Amino acid sequence: MQWTPPLDPRQYDLLPLLARQNRTADWLNTDDGDPYGLPNVARWSVHQAAKIVPFRFRSATAQRPEIHTWIDNLATEAIAEQQRRKAPVASINRGPSLLLLGPTGVGKTHEAYGAVRELAITGIVARWTVVTAADLYAQLQPRHGIDSEAEFQRYSKASILLVDDLGAGGKISEFTEGINFRLINHRYENQLPTLITSNVLPKDLSARLGDRVTSRLVEMCQRVPITGHDRRRGEAA
Repeated sequence: MQWTPPLDPRQYDLLPLLARQNRTADWLNTDDGDPYGLPNVARWSVHQAAKIVPFRFRSATAQRPEIHTWIDNLATEAIAEQQRRKAPVASINRGPSLLLLGPTGVGKTHEAYGAVRELAITGIVARWTVVTAADLYAQLQPRHGIDSEAEFQRYSKASILLVDDLGAGGKISEFTEGINFRLINHRYENQLPTLITSNVLPKDLSARLGDRVTSRLVEMCQRVPITGHDRRRGEAA
């Protein structure tokens, strides 16, 4: 882990995230000379998170208590694993998954990227892979010069994966159903933490994702319903 210089928490809108963790900007910028210390890892993680969080969500802060609990559980498991392995740094490799369900525009993606940002300031290494379901299917379409299987493995074996808008786009095809099953099944069997958002109603999950995928999601994920009005329409008005 490389040493990361102090940063201005206002640049990344970190103060609300730090407050949620009962930490301060002074803690974040502590230099105790330990490259594996929590503050240094947190600073490094903030920079890494900023690379994958879209500009629109650069200040996202998760509000749902279930997301805060999920983050705390991942951090606790990572620290326990670090102690068992006597590793220099705590990293997220195993843990529970979360499924955010709700209509279009209620803030599921905002909550998801808020989780990415908050996890960064815990001082636990989280190597995220982030993709929308639509981009996932597009990237895995067979095409010349691209190893689709290697691309698939990048997502299926990711240390921690965010899949946004799973089930969007209407009825599933044989291709998308196969991708969904292989992806979810691998992560289910290996207890790889996955954060999923979907606008599919709980009663429609099987029809949109298939019975096999839905069965695994129900067991591996805590379902978090998010309700409300379409924020985008409100902002446009």
